[in-house]
Amino acid sequence: MPLTPDSLPERIVIKSRLRRRGIYLLPNLFTTAALFAGFYAIVQAMNGNFEYSAIAVFIAMVLDGLDGRVARLTGTQSEFGAEYDSMSDMVSFGVAPALIVYEWALKEMEQWGWIIAFIYCACAALRLARFNTNIEVIDKRFFQGLPSPAAAALIAGLVWVMLNFDIQGNDIKWLASIVTLFAALTMVSNIPFYSGKEINLRRRVPFFTVLLLVLFFFVLIPSHPPLVLFILFAAYAFSGYFIKLWRFGKSKRNPDESNR
Repeated sequence: MPLTPDSLPERIVIKSRLRRRGIYLLPNLFTTAALFAGFYAIVQAMNGNFEYSAIAVFIAMVLDGLDGRVARLTGTQSEFGAEYDSMSDMVSFGVAPALIVYEWALKEMEQWGWIIAFIYCACAALRLARFNTNIEVIDKRFFQGLPSPAAAALIAGLVWVMLNFDIQGNDIKWLASIVTLFAALTMVSNIPFYSGKEINLRRRVPFFTVLLLVLFFFVLIPSHPPLVLFILFAAYAFSGYFIKLWRFGKSKRNPDESNR
């Protein structure tokens, strides 16, 4: 049946709506992939494959960073996507790291082990809830508290690097508990952490900066991924405290500026 002039605009509108829905699927597919990586990390931890679990957490972190950027680039940001992303983050960066470190090291501590793992899980939930409620009022340049993906990467990095050096969780259960509590409490603290959101990749950057990034991602990380990633996120976890101390020292030297 040939299209009439009256039915043609309707067909165009339908195709346009379908196209928009298809674009909205793109960031949510990345979120779903991150959720799958977190679920896979939990399953592998239950099976005792802790190295696979740790790697899956890092994969989830990369995918979580991509979904928001894809949504902004394609103009497909939505309330549903933001809520779905938070649910995925809770699994990948809250439940998964807590279960991994519990099965790997804290299980031998009996009730104290699962209490520490639960504290981390609860702090991750509180961190995500606070981020969602304060997203419009905080300084975009800094996160309030350690981001949950970075906290998860710190724990996963510890597990991965220790396994790489043939150190079992039972041998360092107290160190694992300290790192877990440090990551948990830092997430719900008011310590500022640089967000990097003011970096605009569309602007021109110096050649030296590009060279450093290439060396970091294609030379340094591949040379020893577990050690390099653990050092990187450990340094980031402590960087907020240095920023806090620097601000405190600056306010002591210039009390008038701190009161503005």
